[in-house]
Order: sequence, then structure tokens, then C-alpha cells
Amino acid sequence: MAASTIDHALLIDGRQVETGEWTDVRSPYSGEIVGRIAAGGAAEARQALDAADRALQSPLPAHERARILDRTAQLLEEHHDEAARIISTEAGKPMKAARVEAQRAVSTFTFAAVEARKLAGEVIPMDASAAGAGKLALTLRLPIGIVGAISPFNFPLNLVAHKVAPALAAGCPVVLKPASTTPLSALFLASLEEEAGLPPGWLNVVSGSASEIGDVLVGDARVKLITFTGSSGVGWGIAERAAKKRVKLELGNATPAIVCADAPEGTAAKLAANGFSFAGQSCISVQRIFVLDDAWESFVAEFVPKVEALVVGDPSDEATDVGPVISEHDRERILDWVQASKGDVLTGGDTTDEGIIRPTVIANPAATDKVQCEEVFGPVVTLTRTPSLDDAIDWANSTRFGLQAAIFSTDIRTCLHAAQRLEFGGVTVNEAPTYRADQMPYGGVKDSGNTREGPAWAVREMTEERLVVIQL
Repeated sequence: MAASTIDHALLIDGRQVETGEWTDVRSPYSGEIVGRIAAGGAAEARQALDAADRALQSPLPAHERARILDRTAQLLEEHHDEAARIISTEAGKPMKAARVEAQRAVSTFTFAAVEARKLAGEVIPMDASAAGAGKLALTLRLPIGIVGAISPFNFPLNLVAHKVAPALAAGCPVVLKPASTTPLSALFLASLEEEAGLPPGWLNVVSGSASEIGDVLVGDARVKLITFTGSSGVGWGIAERAAKKRVKLELGNATPAIVCADAPEGTAAKLAANGFSFAGQSCISVQRIFVLDDAWESFVAEFVPKVEALVVGDPSDEATDVGPVISEHDRERILDWVQASKGDVLTGGDTTDEGIIRPTVIANPAATDKVQCEEVFGPVVTLTRTPSLDDAIDWANSTRFGLQAAIFSTDIRTCLHAAQRLEFGGVTVNEAPTYRADQMPYGGVKDSGNTREGPAWAVREMTEERLVVIQL
């Protein structure tokens, strides 16, 4: 199913479903239509839930779930280039980054297969008290039920994998609502899972009206867990409306990195590359860099040329580092934020002839500038000169977000001090905060979310623990 100007149906109960209405999928780079997808709504979402409910009545044993997940990983490996090309075409992601995403999806399914095989409860030491004498107790891990998954545009394959693979490992059927701008990767993945032997109804893909499909997922009592990646406003709104469901949120960030005078060689190059990968459209793209006084001059002198050396252009070109943002609306918003900033634009701040925002660096913006206190989700990085480490930590913490942060120093005491004080779900040391390995616990605090992704953590969220007490 290569990305092209062909029609794509929804997937419900193993069937291709057309609705009579179509949504164009356009290249963010050229604006050309690269596919059309059937436009679903409330009716299709209910059909998908009916299919998932039927699937739930015929549970798959753990060894079968693991086999399907392993086979999906193998198929993703075999179709790696095709998957990367679809990601690049519909999301505008440079091919070098799209290849990384496709490979990461292989890892996600591989680790999920491991979790399917070892998912189990535990034995309770009942004789630890007199009341438990003569009894044996254990817990069972049982599927929570139907999972409603809502995924974003920026990682249209691997963030789908992070929702679908753990759910299947746990024994939960899924109704997936992919981003309307990037549904082709999700459908491609679903086709591979079918080939891997996943029975009908276990994965249903419904693209279309976010409000209609979301209302069904929130309102239908059969959906026991909603997993959402996207904006904090939408995510917390879902949590408020679905008070009786388990709602797992992975939201945004205004990602900080702190650079000390003893930062390792290559820090500037690493932050330049990671701050602008996929045009900064990652929840953990480097956005705010706090540079201590005694490192300021040398860091700026090295960082800005590294940024200016990044290749901006066609995402299908293997040499491209920075491509377009997802939409014209987002491009205009980002440029407005840059123009409104009170800081000094050291490079960028404009667009290429193709309309791509050049990698932009702003020095010492005001604390209230949107580029400094909100999530830009674009190719913009701020540099702020700070008098001390504790000042840098305070400024890093001053945002409402708390997903990941970084500290660069060769002094382990400095790094551990920062790791203890930074109010984020993850802290990387001498590594860009953009770093994520798919087996690690990943998630945030504050407005950045309430969960940890990674198959070993997500699969447990998608189960219920049942206590069994036996009188011996």
C-alpha cells in the first residue's frame, strides 16, 4: 500500500469500509494530493466498537498475541523503506528521520511481544500476618477491555505502534483514530498486522471527524481506556469528560536543555541537530536552551553556524535535515510567534522560496514570549544567558509543561543536582532531551501528561489486576 493518489477505505472488522465522502491527504511540502481516505464519523466509530466488542468475546492466548506482534515486527523490517516513504510523503518528514521512525516501530512491536509472553500477576505473602495463615493469594492480569487510541501527525507510524502494540499484548482490541493529516501510515501498519495473522475486529482504523469519533470513544461505556497523544488542551478535556474511564495522556512540552561551561565536546552540534529534526515537530524537540554565563560566548559561536549548516528543503531528498511544518496555518502561527518575540533573531526567522521556515535561533527572549513559555512545535530554538545553574533550573521549571529536559556537564554532582530538581518526567544527561528509546518509560508531569509509555509500562495500564484468595 504505497502512498499515492489512490483511495483508502477505513478498516472495520477486517473489512474495507467506504463512506461516500473522502478527505484529501496532502503533502506538506508540495501541497499535492498523495491519497484520499474515506471520511468516517460517529456511525463508523460505533461499527468499529461493535467489531472490537465481538473480538473481545474470543480472547487470543498470550502465545498467539506474541506471535502476531513478532510477525508484525518482522514485516515492518521487511517493508522498512516503504514505511519510511509513506511517513515522509504524508507528514513531510525528511527521509533520514522517517527511516529512524520506521526502525523504531520495529522495536516497539518487538518489545510488546516480550511483554505479551511475560505478562503475569504476583503471589501475595499471606502468611506475613496471622489473618493470612492457611491461605494462598495471587493476582491475575486481565485485559481492561476495548482501547480507544487517538494518535497525532508527527510520528504517524511509531506513535500508533506505541498504542496498538501494548494493547494487543495485553489482549485488548483497539479502535484507532489516526490524525486526519497522516492516516496512511496507520492503514499501512494495519495491513501488515492483518498479514501477520491478527483476526478481524482486533484493530479497527477510523479516520474522520475528530469531534464525532472522539465523542463516541468518550461516551461509549465499552471503551475502558483512552490513550491520547496530542495537545494538552484536548487531552485534559478528554480526561474531564471521561471521568469513569482510564485516560492516559502524552502531551506537549517546551523542552529545555541546560549547558554548563564543562559541557562535553559536541554539545552544540547535538542540540542543533536535535532541535530542528522534523522541523521541531516533536513533543521533546529542543526548544529552550539555558546557557550559563561562562559558556555563553563559545556556545553561541559554535551553535549558530551548526544551525545554519542544516540542509533545508524537499523531505524526499536524502540530504535534507529540515522540511516543512505540517500546515500553512502552523507556518503562519510560528512566524507570528517569532515576529512577536522580544529577543534577538540570530539566524532564520523567514522562509525559503518553497515556504519552509528556516531554522530560527532567538537569543534572550522575554519570559512571556510564546517562543519561550509555550510549545512552538516548529523549527525555533531560544538561547537564554543565565547567571547560575540554579537560575537555569528555575527558568527551565517555569513552564506549565514537564515532559523531558536535559543537562550538559561533565561533573556528575552537577548532573545529579539538576536531575533531582528539574520537574520533568525524564532528564537526559549529556544527551539531547529529544532522545527516546522505545523500551524506556516515557511520559511527563504537570500539563505534559499522566502516564508512561513504552510497552512494559503501557501494557500494565491496559490490564486490570484481580486478586484471588484460596483457602488451603
